[in-house]
Amino acid sequence: MYYVYIIYSSSLNQYYVGGTQDVNMRLEQHNNGKGNFTSKGIPWLLKYEQVYFSRFKAVNVELKIKKRGAKR
Repeated sequence: MYYVYIIYSSSLNQYYVGGTQDVNMRLEQHNNGKGNFTSKGIPWLLKYEQVYFSRFKAVNVELKIKKRGAKR
C-alpha cells in the first residue's frame, strides 16, 4: 500500500506533502532532520493521510496536491 500524507510545521507555518509506504517511519524521519526542507521545520505534525493500493495513483494524487500549492 502507498500513502499520501500532509504534515504541518507551526514554526514555519507551512505544510509539506509527501508519499511513502510507511507514514509513521517517514514522519519520524522528518522529525529527526532527514531532508533539507523538513529539517528546518521540526516538529512536524501529521495532518492528513490517505491510502492507495497503486503507487501510480498515490504519486498522481501527491502531484495534484503539490500543483495546487498552499495559500500563505
